[in-house]
Amino acid sequence: MRKFVVFLILLGVLLAVLDRVAVAGVEREVARQVAAKYDLSPPPTVEVEGIPFLTQAVSGRYEEIKVRMGRMTTPDGAELSRIDAVLHGVSAPLMDLIQDSATADIRADKVTGTIVISKKTLDARVPQGLRLSGDGDDALNVSGTLSVAGISVPVNARMKIEVVTGGVRLTPSDVNGIKIPDATRALGFTVPVKDLPLNLKIQSVRTTPEGLAVEGLARDVPLRG
Repeated sequence: MRKFVVFLILLGVLLAVLDRVAVAGVEREVARQVAAKYDLSPPPTVEVEGIPFLTQAVSGRYEEIKVRMGRMTTPDGAELSRIDAVLHGVSAPLMDLIQDSATADIRADKVTGTIVISKKTLDARVPQGLRLSGDGDDALNVSGTLSVAGISVPVNARMKIEVVTGGVRLTPSDVNGIKIPDATRALGFTVPVKDLPLNLKIQSVRTTPEGLAVEGLARDVPLRG
């Protein structure tokens, strides 16, 4: 009886070790594929959720994998401060990973994520003489002085954030007591963000001290480029 108990304990320890080794292997491969696809250095941080992991590995399907990427620049020239994504329903057949992980088709049924567009990117597009600030809601404040017909006019305005095709548009919704001809043309601007990582499409936007936090969604996303 004692030998059987010892055997069960050793078996449990072995399975726990194998579980962690397998987790590390999948996390490493997901990180490698994402880094290769988006030319990231350093590679992203990857965390497979769910215990025990081996049951997911045997089935070749992982319910949730968290991916955190650092600073990167989109093809549109928008600087992203960080990307926090969750891969849902990831398909990664175990035998494909064992035989040739480099060609394994790792694919997510759905990806949700938060992408932060840096304040540097916003500042580069705001009209000269103005500065932006946000307090975590769905609008930005802009203040400073604007040159109108050669005259410096003080400005303190609320900027509405809208999701438009290919980017995010900021337009004045309230210019405090200032009469500015064609205020939208004078103060409004667009941040182009057409090609977000992991095929994410913008769903909503809110302000953050870092810039703009974009909530994105994508479906049927391959990780390998």
